[in-house]
Amino acid sequence: MRRRPGIAGLQNAAAARDQYRLIGENVAKVRTDLMNQQLATFRSQLEEFARKHKNDIRKNPTFRSQFHEMCAKVGVDPLASNKGFWAELLGIGDFYYELGVQIVDICLVTRTHNGGLINLQELCSLLCQRRKTARESVSEDDCLRAINKLKVLGSGFEVISVGKKKLVRSVPTELNKDHNEILELAQAHGYVLVEEVEKRFSWSSGRAIDALETLLEEGLAMIDDGHRDGKRRYWFPCVSSISSATGSEGLKI
Repeated sequence: MRRRPGIAGLQNAAAARDQYRLIGENVAKVRTDLMNQQLATFRSQLEEFARKHKNDIRKNPTFRSQFHEMCAKVGVDPLASNKGFWAELLGIGDFYYELGVQIVDICLVTRTHNGGLINLQELCSLLCQRRKTARESVSEDDCLRAINKLKVLGSGFEVISVGKKKLVRSVPTELNKDHNEILELAQAHGYVLVEEVEKRFSWSSGRAIDALETLLEEGLAMIDDGHRDGKRRYWFPCVSSISSATGSEGLKI
């Protein structure tokens, strides 16, 4: 029969556990302190890099995107505030604030044509047209960062993916899976037919028409009944160019 450990044995085991716990805590603290030192060094080097290349960061969209990636890796957000070191050094907080205001304006102007859902590429194109006299070029990455900051407005601004395209939503419209699949299908020609939707997704006529009519009511689709075949076409300006879907090549923003 095995002898149970006595009081002294239990006390020794408890003391050993306490010692292991203290050692573990000390090791964790040393690792944390070392990581904090490394991050502080990285941040310092990042600030020096920003000072040295601030003109490239301001004027070159590709360089600016790479700079943001570097910042993210060391936990720095240059857009977190319009005050402080980054705003004073680079002024990029003001740059994205200005972009955000222009994006909101473009979304409002084009809303009657696309129902508040615009292709990201088209938004960037319209933004560049508006900023012809600006010194800084604008990329899709810049648009995405500016739109991300607009979320604080709580007015429905966000980027959604439909197939291979990114669409910017400026109205609080909830799109379900059926709606997204129709939008993805419409990317081929800019429009869809009820029969085409039924065949592609093996839907009933009622399901296809219900989804299309919902998109129509939300202002995301336009009806075209003027074809010889007599088949109604549902056009989607958000996945085709504004000019081709509305016939207004001279749309001013």
